[in-house]
Amino acid sequence: MCRRWAGEQRVRSQMSRKNRVPLADRVAKTAEVALAARHFVSALDILVGIGWLEAQAAERWRRGQIDCLEEVIRTNLRRVSEAMRLFRSWATAKGLFASPTAYVGRMPRRQTLRFSRSGNPAIEASYRTHWVSPELSEKKRERLAEKASRAPELVVVQPLNTEWRSHRCGGTGDLLMMETVGPACLHCVGLDDLEYLPAGDALLTRRAKAKSTRHAVVVRFSRTRRRYERQGLLVEPLALADAR
Repeated sequence: MCRRWAGEQRVRSQMSRKNRVPLADRVAKTAEVALAARHFVSALDILVGIGWLEAQAAERWRRGQIDCLEEVIRTNLRRVSEAMRLFRSWATAKGLFASPTAYVGRMPRRQTLRFSRSGNPAIEASYRTHWVSPELSEKKRERLAEKASRAPELVVVQPLNTEWRSHRCGGTGDLLMMETVGPACLHCVGLDDLEYLPAGDALLTRRAKAKSTRHAVVVRFSRTRRRYERQGLLVEPLALADAR
């Protein structure tokens, strides 16, 4: 009985290994999809596409709530290194152009985001490199690189929990910004001088945003839709007055 059970386990294990898609094929398929959609492909595209990184975890990392991306990648670093090597080999074989890209956090201080636990410059550079389609003209590649390196919009939250407290000063308010160790009030992050402009007037929003040297998107979590939804914009008061 035991021998038969052991034999069945070996057969299942062999079938599982045969049915498993090789990592090189998974990387190549993910990269092809991303390249077709946006004319470039990044390490983040690969990690999310093959299922080792949740998109929500990547967004928390962009908001500065996670120290380095490797903390939330759901496999060991040896496998990550192998995937990145396969990705570079695929991109080189396709004749793609390497485009070093700045990753700036979605925080007021605009810190450079860290990918690796070690912080090794070579590893960081590998993660930050986007690979761009050779079908694009040089001017289009330059515009794409500029857009990819642009600092993302700041995001502040209308909290559902009205009892929250800033981890910095103990204060509270109608809006907060999430940091690595917890929520912070707008005074602590230097955004308390901005004025709230509710969504609804698209033209006014565009004008105020264009005239304001600083702005932040206001979102609120929807329990029914299980996602954050845009509520409005924080802009400089003078910019809003001018836009009106």
